[in-house]
Amino acid sequence: MSNNSHAQTGFLERTFKLSENKTNVKTEIIAGITTFMTMGYILAVNPNILSAANMDQGGVFTATALSAIIATLIMAFYANYPFVLAPGMGLNAFFAFTVCGVMGHSWEFALTAVFLEGIIFILMSFVNAREAIVNAIPMNLKNAVSVGIGLFIAFIGFQGAGIIVGDDATLVKLGSLTEPAAIVAILGIIITGILLYKKVRGAILIGILISTVIGLPLGVTPIPDNLVSLPPSLSKVAFKLNFSEIFTLDMLVVMFTFLFVDVFDTIGTLVGVASKADMLDEKGTLPRVKPALFADAVGTTVGALLGTSTVTTYVESASGVAEGGRTGLTALTSAILFALALFLAPIFGIIPTAATAPALVIVGLFMMSPIMKIDLDDFTEAIPAFLTIIMMPIAYSIAEGIVFGMVSYAVLKLLTGRGKEVSPVVYILSILFVLKYIFL
Repeated sequence: MSNNSHAQTGFLERTFKLSENKTNVKTEIIAGITTFMTMGYILAVNPNILSAANMDQGGVFTATALSAIIATLIMAFYANYPFVLAPGMGLNAFFAFTVCGVMGHSWEFALTAVFLEGIIFILMSFVNAREAIVNAIPMNLKNAVSVGIGLFIAFIGFQGAGIIVGDDATLVKLGSLTEPAAIVAILGIIITGILLYKKVRGAILIGILISTVIGLPLGVTPIPDNLVSLPPSLSKVAFKLNFSEIFTLDMLVVMFTFLFVDVFDTIGTLVGVASKADMLDEKGTLPRVKPALFADAVGTTVGALLGTSTVTTYVESASGVAEGGRTGLTALTSAILFALALFLAPIFGIIPTAATAPALVIVGLFMMSPIMKIDLDDFTEAIPAFLTIIMMPIAYSIAEGIVFGMVSYAVLKLLTGRGKEVSPVVYILSILFVLKYIFL
């Protein structure tokens, strides 16, 4: 090995403490590539979803990649963990379809809510307030939120492919399964399912790419003029915050929803993936959790400025951990690949909604697993959890699901003589939610 190679290895050893974490450069790089392969689909899906809020798709693509790079580099060098971050699934759907769709706000309003949420998250990372919020919200509702978001984004996927369509008599019904878009989506779900069964790394991303190719002869996928280009401009989406409505109740509800889901997603992912890698200490807590949460919070804040929805730690990081990733070098490798992907925007830009629909459906499935942790025998727990889950897809709103769950939880506990089980935070939020429905 050359002196230069020795120096590079020495730098990586000192920076990421590879020997201390019982890993090596080769293992970490392979783990980083694996993680990118499993979550690279976000470069296609996120611009697709946020374009429904009338955001510039090219600009969102660049913002998605840049926010992932910045947050992941902080995770790599500051926290030294193999976790990778990017704009989160579920919250991008809430951004586009609830805040901008159902509630009728501009995407600038939504970006402002994300920005404010990020600032609050940064402050929480320093003062330990996140524990207070986490402890205040009942565990069954935390699990129900994940399940409800899973159903909601799967529903959006089916709609995007025309498999589910609107209907005056029944509100929704099955669309024509012989339409090209529906055929592409159905084949994509089957192909992705087979790849997942065979444990192929990057199954979701590969499924999207194969579906895109299938869409070419069917006229669903446009043919690109070129495959490599400079990154699309951020000018149409970056620094477009609108502070004119920051003191409205709608802003409070939207901002809290972003914060609520972001905090629980992040902590759940960090603890869940870390436990698989034996990174938790003897008390079951994660060392260096503050810098890990700080990476998430800064990613969200910077992402909002650049023009994308909430950045969060990806559960797909577990795929890299499964490959042996144990340090920030895994995250650094993924960040470098996101940087290279910036120059492949034409490829990601031609991917049609029908090709990303299978990813939404499959990710929806992944988000269902917490349902096994919900206590269905205690009806003061089960009913609020169920309302949280069911209201998200049928009300077409993550926020409404959370509202129904929290208010019903507070009311049922109070009227069954178990009011002391409810945190004052939940009571205060429930009262605010009820007032919103009465007066707004």
